[in-house]
Amino acid sequence: MIKKILGALLMVASLGGGSAVAAGGGHPWDVAPVPVTDKAALQNGAKLFVNYCMNCHSASLLRYNNLTQIGLTENQIVENLLFTGQKVGDKMSIAMKPHDAKLWFGAAPPDLSLMARAKAENLGQPGTDYIYTYLRTFYRDKSRDLGWNNLVFPNAGMPNPLWERQGPVEVTFTDVHEVEKDGAKQWHETITKVDADGYKSVVSDKVLADFKGHASSHAQIEYLDKEKQAQFDKDMADLTAFMGWMAEPQQEFRKTLGVWVLLFLSIFFVVIWQLNKSYWKHVK
Repeated sequence: MIKKILGALLMVASLGGGSAVAAGGGHPWDVAPVPVTDKAALQNGAKLFVNYCMNCHSASLLRYNNLTQIGLTENQIVENLLFTGQKVGDKMSIAMKPHDAKLWFGAAPPDLSLMARAKAENLGQPGTDYIYTYLRTFYRDKSRDLGWNNLVFPNAGMPNPLWERQGPVEVTFTDVHEVEKDGAKQWHETITKVDADGYKSVVSDKVLADFKGHASSHAQIEYLDKEKQAQFDKDMADLTAFMGWMAEPQQEFRKTLGVWVLLFLSIFFVVIWQLNKSYWKHVK
């Protein structure tokens, strides 16, 4: 029994570390590098969220004054994060109505209050890894009406609101597949590149002789402005940390309380065990 429990714990631990492929076999998720306890990062993330995300997305399960928990004063919230006449005790909602959003965009942009929890894999990577990777894998795509696409969420129904911060990128798709030609099957490797302006072109398409593998596909995104990339990665890590905190503001307290509860139960178990021995010691 102990071996089975240890084996299960090791499996869970292995799922949680490093980069893993999302459920269903999609683009691998990068690990979000900033913890939800970094208040400076959370404050920067809150600023980015209000300025870039809340044009379309609400966070209606949170009130502005909840941001005092990440080290902001109410005056700082009013001066830096409230621009539409809302009060500091109001919910973080937006003026756009869901009915209008559905009419204009085809579907209402989701509320982001719990997105970090909603995107978490079962016993796998946390949803913050999904958000961090999603925000950093937008690329221009002239074949789409919106002009944008995403590696984590292909054909996502939103443009890239942070494109100026991200800078130009190129994406290379490598696809290994089997084709039938003249009655015989061949394995091909096709490499397609999407340039910074969103135009696709096939770079190479070659036959893989004596290939013994299986069909596969992967994509690689390259930032062309390395200086912008460093700052963009940091900002997206901060924004991701804020969304992770927003999904459960009391998560660190919950974890701390859980440790104390387990410690109490351990001590209580010892006391009860000794009491049990004392109670039954005269019973043969």
